[in-house]
Amino acid sequence: MRFLHLAVGLVLSFALEAQAANIDEYVKQLPPGANLALLVQKAGSDTPLIDYHGQQMALPASTQKVITALAALLSLGPDYRFTTTLESHGNINDGILQGDLIARFTGDPTLKRQQLHNMVASLKKAGITKIQGNILIDTSVFASHDKAPGWPWNDITQCFSAPPSAAIVDKNCFSVSLSSPRPNETATVRLASYYPVHVFSNVRTLAHGSADAKYCELDVVTGDLNRYTLTGCLTQREDPLPLAFAVQDGASYAGEILKDELNSAGITVSGTLIRQTRVNQPGQVLASTQSAPLHDLLRMMLKKSDNMIADTVFRTIGRETLGVQGTWRAGADAVRQILKQKAGIDLGNTILVDGSGLSRHDLISPSTMMQVLQFIAKNDNQLNFISMLPLAGHDGTLQYRAGLHEAGVDGKVSAKTGSLQGVYNLAGFITTASGQKLAFVQYLSGYAVEPGDQRNRRIPLVRFESRLYKDLYQNN
Repeated sequence: MRFLHLAVGLVLSFALEAQAANIDEYVKQLPPGANLALLVQKAGSDTPLIDYHGQQMALPASTQKVITALAALLSLGPDYRFTTTLESHGNINDGILQGDLIARFTGDPTLKRQQLHNMVASLKKAGITKIQGNILIDTSVFASHDKAPGWPWNDITQCFSAPPSAAIVDKNCFSVSLSSPRPNETATVRLASYYPVHVFSNVRTLAHGSADAKYCELDVVTGDLNRYTLTGCLTQREDPLPLAFAVQDGASYAGEILKDELNSAGITVSGTLIRQTRVNQPGQVLASTQSAPLHDLLRMMLKKSDNMIADTVFRTIGRETLGVQGTWRAGADAVRQILKQKAGIDLGNTILVDGSGLSRHDLISPSTMMQVLQFIAKNDNQLNFISMLPLAGHDGTLQYRAGLHEAGVDGKVSAKTGSLQGVYNLAGFITTASGQKLAFVQYLSGYAVEPGDQRNRRIPLVRFESRLYKDLYQNN
């Protein structure tokens, strides 16, 4: 018996040494100083095949969306829909709505202007020609800041980081163009009239070859009520420069769009736009519209790494689970509670502040994320989760992942990507050549190359991932 124990110990020792040798070979492909935490397990197994810093805390980036999606399915259910309504406590007499019109927004991340147009058309069809009252933009489903703690300030004006407010129309993103035909003149900004925002230009046009061009940057300064001022410099160019910016005040933006739609429909309003942030009694529903089912939204969120969907769902989980206005803290507490009670997953010392993973405050270990993946694998017949993940070489954020393509695992890897400055993460599943399903978590941070290598900065990443995933595919 003692000999048997010795033999088993030797086998495990050799296996660990071989694993360490392989990991060292993978790490050598990365830029100096990069931090890797890697965990690989067979689906359904408690024993890791590879455990390299599996307890190390790391930025999850957009792999956080896996946690958000699972908590949403377990709490809200796959058929949950966001509903936007036009309501009133007043009566309709001779085409006049005698009272305020309440536009109740609930954080639908996919609401489009066309849907508001259709709801206004329903009012017109009901014979309403005048509103004897105000337009109340009700955003009471959410409270506190629309920007999560730890979001980089310089990303706030980017459309991928648009604040996930209760009122969202067309992803709260608008586009402009900037023309700079002559040196030393102020560049001209053009904005479509259907965007209810104000954009001004203080941008100086530089001549080609100007010494200032390298260090004079184009910037945008935001103000109240969706006012934007473009500053800095732009080198002279023949074609206008297309730009897109995130709406900072969702309630004001949605309110102006609704007012414009009412005006276009010939419905006059005697009052003004008023923001309503306190919870109030629902009125009679005059018109409504709904989002697609939650499962469809989560599929879009995971495939395209949609931050807006992730963070409105996150705040909605908090509201629906705890019965309070949706805040970042409520979302975090609710997600912890749901995963513990319904999946047996203890997030422990994980720091969870948003649903998208945009925050630099988020922290999680591969071992904790592995708990989530193992639960998904065990219950995928009910959850239908893995099909929502990007599929290597086919769709979503893995369609053109060069390292996986070179590894020959197109169609074999379903995983969520996670990228921030210096961060390249993956969390998901690989089906090996022998037909086994492996769950894996790759948390790679501190990834930096020299300034002169920026154009080729992904080459070490491609080498690393191609070797790692080729080995996982062929040798398991």
